[in-house]
Parts: sequence; C-alpha cells; structure tokens
Amino acid sequence: MEKDSKIYVAGHRGLVGSAIVRNLKKNGYKNIITRTHRELDLTDQLAVRNFFESERPEYVFLAAAYVGGINANNKYPADFIYKNLQIQNNVIKASHDFKVKKLLFLGSSCIYPKNCHQPIKEEYLLSGCLEPTNEGYALAKIAGLKMCQFFKKQYEDNFISCMPTNLYGPNDNYDLETSHVMPALIRKFHDAKVNNKPYVEVWGTGKPIREFLHVDDMADACVFLMENYDGLEHVNIGTGKEISIKELAEMIKDIIGYDGEIKFDKTKPDGTPRKLLDVSKLEKLGWKYKVELGDGIRNLWNVYKIKNC
Repeated sequence: MEKDSKIYVAGHRGLVGSAIVRNLKKNGYKNIITRTHRELDLTDQLAVRNFFESERPEYVFLAAAYVGGINANNKYPADFIYKNLQIQNNVIKASHDFKVKKLLFLGSSCIYPKNCHQPIKEEYLLSGCLEPTNEGYALAKIAGLKMCQFFKKQYEDNFISCMPTNLYGPNDNYDLETSHVMPALIRKFHDAKVNNKPYVEVWGTGKPIREFLHVDDMADACVFLMENYDGLEHVNIGTGKEISIKELAEMIKDIIGYDGEIKFDKTKPDGTPRKLLDVSKLEKLGWKYKVELGDGIRNLWNVYKIKNC
C-alpha cells in the first residue's frame, strides 16, 4: 500500500475496524474511506455494488461483522450466520468485480474445532466439530475464509485472511446480554465496587482457558499482513499466552480493587474448554504483540470509567 492508496475499512466504528483506522492514520495513510451502517448497509448487495463502483477502493479491510458473546451467539444463531454471510458475500464479490488490489478478511479463532489440539495451528481448521454455542457465527466466518481462498485460486485475486484470538480494547461492547467476556467482567467488577455489592457472578465454572489480544496489537498485525503477506492460507493473530477465566476474573478484581466475592454460575455454558493459537507463522513473518494483558486491562478500565462517570 502507498500512503495515498484508497483504503476502505468496512466496520470502522466497531472494536476491530476503529483500531485499524487508528493504526492506518498513525502510519501515515491519508486516503481512508469509511461508511456508517446508515450510509451503507453491507447486507444490501445493490448498495454495496454501487458503493464500490463509485468509490473504487484499492485496498479493503473487511472488519464488518455481526458479533456478540457466548449468550448472544447461543440465542441468535440464525441471525449470526445469515447477516455475516450477507456482509461477506457482498463485499468480497464486489471487491472481485471492481478489481480491488488486495483484501484482508478478518475471521475469528472460534472457527476452529471445539476439542482442538493446542496450541491451534492454521491447518487444524475443519479437523473436528465446532463449539455448538457459536456454530452459526463460526460457519459464516469459515465460509468467508474459503471464499477468499477460492477467489484467489480461481481468479488470482489477492484476497487474504487472518484469524485473531479473543480481542479487547477501546470501543468494546459492555452490554451484558451481547458482550464478550473481557468487557463483561470489567463492567461487572466496576459496578460491584461502585455499588458495594457483596459478590460478582461469573458465567460458567471458570475453568475454560483463553488467550487475549489488545485490539491495537491486532490492528497493527492486520496492517502488517496487508503490507507483507500474500499467501493462500490464513494467518493466526494472537499472543501465544493463555489464562483461565477464573484467573482473568481474579486479575480484573485486583486491578479494579474490588473486595467482594467471585461466584461462578455453573448452570451457564463454558463454551470451548481451551483456545490458544499457534502464532509461530506470524512471528516468522516478523510480527509480535506488544501490549501485556495487565496493562491492557488497566487501559480498558480507565476508558470504561471515563465513559461511565
């Protein structure tokens, strides 16, 4: 990409897209195109095609998606598969038809099998059954990844994919019905401290093990891949470090300074038991994360406090 290349970031208001825009601006890219959902509904095929025809972006970061945590994924699987397939199909096909130079599709580590060998290598995709609670979302993301591969194989389009691990950071979603675990826990512990609640309830047993990556690191990796990678296979993005949900809850409790008790609601689902990405491929390409988990949580809590005081 040149500094004046026309770059379209789909989903620029979300957690991922906003971080990519910040990174591009920090690195001197000057010609960034964005559209709000009101301005451009990516599930509308004709609207997407009209946008690509008029704007003619040279590079596309496909960060737009219909997302949510374990509760939302479990409740609304039809919405997650249908809306995400629409968004992906429309943007990828328009990128092909209007000769985009390069597209980066962002998937998710939830595409891998539920009981996958750890750490998870890229080649483990489709080697087993998916986690039932997020199957709809995962299937859509797998389809998007494969669509990029097939357009590359059949038409030689330079469409690549990356698979980020669990993300957190500025512009995260704190709605307890639809949020992911990190913002949900920060909100719960902060609110419990402010309101002197005797305990905080955490979904599940606390035993699942997860990997967390600050979204600014993820954005930096995405720009790095757009500039340096043209392979057919997708690339994992993560830290290579893991923590249990119980340990994460205790870490957030300590950082926030909450003195009450943690109670685990074992009637709620745990999700995938362990999810750690093998990031050796990305490290060999020359990229590694920078933000340590404790520092990232402190930063996110400070952002939450500013928005909710």
